[in-house]
Amino acid sequence: MDQLLFGAAYYDEYMPTDRIDTDVEMMKAAGITVVRIAESTWSSLEPQPGVFDFTHVDRALDAFEAAGIHVIVGTPTYAVPAWLVQSYPEVLAVTNNGEGRYGARQIMNITSPTYRFHAERVIRRLMERTAHRPGVIGFQVDNETKYYEAASHDVQRGFVKYLRAEFDDDLGALNDAFGLAYWSNRIDAWEDFPDVRGTINGSLGAEFAKYRRRLVEEFLGWQAGIVREYSRDDQFVTQNFDFDWSPGWSYGLQPSVDHFKAAATVDVAGVDIYHPTQSRLTGKEIAFGGDMTRSIKGGDNYLVLETQAQGQVGWLPYPGQLRLQAYSHLASGADGLMYWHWHSIHNSFETYWKGLLSHDLETNPTYEEAGVFGREAAAAGDALLHLRKSNRVAIMVSNEALTALQWFTVETGFIDGVFGSSIGYNDVLRWVYDALFELNVEVDFVSADDPDLGRYALVVAPALYSAPESTITRLREHVEAGGHLVTTFRTAVADEHVTVWHDRAPHGLTGTLGVTYNQFTRPDGVGLTLHGDLAEAATTQGVEDAPQAQRFMELLTTEGAEVLAAYDHPAYGEYAAVTRQRSDSGSGAGSALHLGTMTSPELVRATLAVAVRDAGVWDWPQELAGTVSVRRGTNARGRELTYLLNYSAEPVTLDSPVAGRSVLGDVEVAVGETLTIGAWDLLVVEGEIG
Repeated sequence: MDQLLFGAAYYDEYMPTDRIDTDVEMMKAAGITVVRIAESTWSSLEPQPGVFDFTHVDRALDAFEAAGIHVIVGTPTYAVPAWLVQSYPEVLAVTNNGEGRYGARQIMNITSPTYRFHAERVIRRLMERTAHRPGVIGFQVDNETKYYEAASHDVQRGFVKYLRAEFDDDLGALNDAFGLAYWSNRIDAWEDFPDVRGTINGSLGAEFAKYRRRLVEEFLGWQAGIVREYSRDDQFVTQNFDFDWSPGWSYGLQPSVDHFKAAATVDVAGVDIYHPTQSRLTGKEIAFGGDMTRSIKGGDNYLVLETQAQGQVGWLPYPGQLRLQAYSHLASGADGLMYWHWHSIHNSFETYWKGLLSHDLETNPTYEEAGVFGREAAAAGDALLHLRKSNRVAIMVSNEALTALQWFTVETGFIDGVFGSSIGYNDVLRWVYDALFELNVEVDFVSADDPDLGRYALVVAPALYSAPESTITRLREHVEAGGHLVTTFRTAVADEHVTVWHDRAPHGLTGTLGVTYNQFTRPDGVGLTLHGDLAEAATTQGVEDAPQAQRFMELLTTEGAEVLAAYDHPAYGEYAAVTRQRSDSGSGAGSALHLGTMTSPELVRATLAVAVRDAGVWDWPQELAGTVSVRRGTNARGRELTYLLNYSAEPVTLDSPVAGRSVLGDVEVAVGETLTIGAWDLLVVEGEIG
């Protein structure tokens, strides 16, 4: 598309009155260019088996086409109708909690042949009805798809077939790889394979999760294949991927989907990003979601298919925040922004997940501010489109490490809840991502099997607990080639089967990092003494006078590494906590920094500041950290675009770091010119063609 897609989900089926003409006029006044329809309305589209009613879809398409508003049609398969479950209860997912019950969405077994038969029928009928319509620009397959903890007999049979292929039908190899001799868990005949729901073996349990993530990829590919039988060359296929949901918004790797693999099934990646507002709006969650979604398609632009307008109770944005949030999505590379949803629903589960319009369906400050953004974005034209990034820093992420650390949690070594609660993989991921965001260091994400780390100066690998030898080798070779690496505690602990390595820890990286350890614990009043570059960086990052080790600590023995922080404790004073080893071997002078313990946000920020300087990517955005958030890229015109974002309730003043045209004000900006950016406001500067 050569136009910013700005809009909302629209459900004519849910409206208490016939007001679509009024809604269209209000949308046009707000600059809305697209709506998303149909993805949750199977029971309206097919009220009885094989009986179809497209009244609401036709009404919407007629109205929006006449108004020149684009439409994305969603397949309705994530919320099954009552008649399907009454006739075929086997479509419900059987989980660890037993048989499923009808009521909620996303309760089905996506591998069920019966579910697939009926899903395919409604998809085909919907496509026949909509794909030829000129207003339809694309299709969303399913909605926030996951495997829904399905563990029914057919899913487990599929898992056994998968294992037989993975291990070349060698049960002995499977037993050895997973350590199934423990507690008599050996399996000596495939016919004796137990119900996986009861397993206490983390290797087997993690492999089952990996297998079920593959089911999501297959399911989305299946749906996309059907849609493409009908879609035109000028129509796209997308999916709204979502993230972990803790503590109350979108942030963190999704445990049930490998986004890097699933993204291959669609043309354009879509995403749901729900984030804090009011005094807690920082931009971190928006940036994380955008960086991840851009990365899973190799840097391509993406669509924010869902984000909040008014949202839940307590999410109502302050004046200026809705506009700031919208531009924040564009600053990460979004080409589209859609609210969930246009109107607030008057009954059922999400009655108080409010849309742009409140329950009275009249104008309100949130709707009016959306219109400010819509009109500004339209006036800016292609200056805000197709932002491309050239980031030099990447964070390596791994669904396999995430799953492994659900079985062997950081603080207890057991499944969460056994012997206490614990931080998880996503907590460590957020810890480092937040620090980089606060330093104005923009990042890409890479998967653990990424073959080309050399395009980045600095790679950060947080809590990479489980990884194959090939991944460890690539990290080591990255440093040998002159690259820079940051690792954290709980990295290179186990192989791809979640079997702990039996050599010196961290496996394969002791020489690269210049450290080893064979003991670790939870800190109890353990301080940290800072040295060298870290001590200096700490003074600029607001580190407290008596920094502490937090949550987990490796007792590091140095083997050539420089100690940047040591434990300050009578029992652990001989051990290092944070180290750095510089390498002059290979084709350049690389470095490897290791965080053996969790620290305060300020201290991890200082530590990563050291790594960023070592990697040679420290620049003027880092000097502005703490004043404004900086996001940069090259727009559709081939010009540098700089976003200066003020996520605070107070105006900020700074000297302009760039020259160009203020996109939203159409005035020239000179380098060094004094700028004032208001509370919850921003400045977007477009430079000249380089």
